[in-house]
Amino acid sequence: MFSVSNSLIMQSESKEPFLKTNLKTILILFISIVFVSLVLFKDLFFKSTYLLKSFGELSVDPEIAFTNNKPTFLEFYAEWCEVCKEMAPQVSAFKNEFEKDINFVFLNVDNQKWGNYIEKFDVNGIPQVNLFDQKGNLISTFIGKQDEIKLRDSIKNLENEEQPYEELINAEFSIIQENRNIEVSPRSHG
Repeated sequence: MFSVSNSLIMQSESKEPFLKTNLKTILILFISIVFVSLVLFKDLFFKSTYLLKSFGELSVDPEIAFTNNKPTFLEFYAEWCEVCKEMAPQVSAFKNEFEKDINFVFLNVDNQKWGNYIEKFDVNGIPQVNLFDQKGNLISTFIGKQDEIKLRDSIKNLENEEQPYEELINAEFSIIQENRNIEVSPRSHG
C-alpha cells in the first residue's frame, strides 16, 4: 500500500514540471507571435497615430497662413479622434502633394491656445477641414470622414476665383471632448 501511494505522489510531482514547461512554452510562443505581428504590421498600428502627433509640428502658423496670399487648408483634429486617425494618411498625402502652393495648418482642439479659432470656425465635430482661397475667404468646410476624391478636387479648385461656399458633413466624426487641460508648449502648434 505504501509503495502505491508513493508511486502516485511521485507521478503527481513529475507532472508539475511538465505542466510548467508547457505553460512557459505557450507563453513564450504567444509573446513571440504578438511581437512579430507588431513588427510586421507596425505601419498599420502606429502610422496614423504618429502622423497625427506630427501634424502640429508640420503646421504653418495660422497667423502667417492667413496673410501670405496663398490658399489655406486648415484642419481641426485631436490625437484621440479615431476618424482623424483614419484620415491622417490621406491628409498627409495631400500635404506632400500640395504644400508648395497651399498652406497646411493643423490645430489640435485639445490645445487651449487654439480656442479662438475653434470658436471662430464653429468647430463642434472633428476632423473639420476648412479651405480658404488666397484672400482668406472661407470656401469649403468638411466635417467628418470625407471622400478622398471630393477633398482632392476641392483642394485643386482653391485657386479658382469666385467659388460658392460649400459645407459637407459626414456622419462619421468625433464630437469634441471637453478640454482635459493639456499643457501647451510654446513651440508646439499641436
